[in-house]
Amino acid sequence: MLSTDVLRQVRRVHLRARRLVQTLLGGEYHSAFKGAGLSFEEVREYQPGDDVRTIDWNVTARVGQPFIKRFVEERELTMLLVVDVSASTRFGTGSHTKRTVAAELAALLALCATSNNDRIGLVAFTSEVERFVPPNKGPRHVLRVLRDVLAFEPQKPGTDLAAALDYVTKVQRRRAVVFVLSDFLGTGYEKAFRRAARKHDLVAVRTTDPREAAWPAAGLVRVRDAETGEQFVVDTSDAGVRERFARQAAERAAAFTKVARGSQADVVEVGTDGGHFEALLGFFRRRDRRRRRG
Repeated sequence: MLSTDVLRQVRRVHLRARRLVQTLLGGEYHSAFKGAGLSFEEVREYQPGDDVRTIDWNVTARVGQPFIKRFVEERELTMLLVVDVSASTRFGTGSHTKRTVAAELAALLALCATSNNDRIGLVAFTSEVERFVPPNKGPRHVLRVLRDVLAFEPQKPGTDLAAALDYVTKVQRRRAVVFVLSDFLGTGYEKAFRRAARKHDLVAVRTTDPREAAWPAAGLVRVRDAETGEQFVVDTSDAGVRERFARQAAERAAAFTKVARGSQADVVEVGTDGGHFEALLGFFRRRDRRRRRG
């Protein structure tokens, strides 16, 4: 049984995301993601301006005047949301935590898919896959996905992105649009990432917080690793300590970017400052422009 607070959160996110889909993002999503292919719809008489490559020569020869074949895009896609719910995603010093950002984006993507009659599924993972909702469609199904992504309480604190990606590769046999929403702080996921990108249309949504890239000079600070529980004291007034921390963060970001680019996967960078919906809209538009260029 979900608490009243959780149900209220689900309703709030659902209403906000639905408004965005209806007023702005629904059309952008439709343009950014092509359908599974083309299906034949009809044969009709040729009209000036039609592509001559679509002329049906058999019908043309039979009736004595040019006719063309008309095709329509098969819109139905399968989208799989792969959401990191490990303990590190509960961190956030902005208006949101990384988990909240990922949950709200997942809700928005699910409603975009539903508005286009696409199938939507969910994989929630920590150090193992803890929840799998097989792809389906319909309002009741999308509400279940929203509820799970917003309210699911994981049993493990750790992260194993490689295991989650290999699980997706195994259970989703047909090509799908796969959004991976994670902070990508772990290691050892590179090969699984490349395998998933070869099989699916992979989009990596990296959630970050400013304090993961730079520390302020705040003196002695006790820090706890959210996934291992290890605690230690850091002297943030030491410029050398802050520089090493910033350098390590930059190296992690560069390693992630290298893997994503090498796999030809799309990347969406989002922070905990509340601008994640705008970042997703920008991604849809960039992808649409790239698709139009061929």
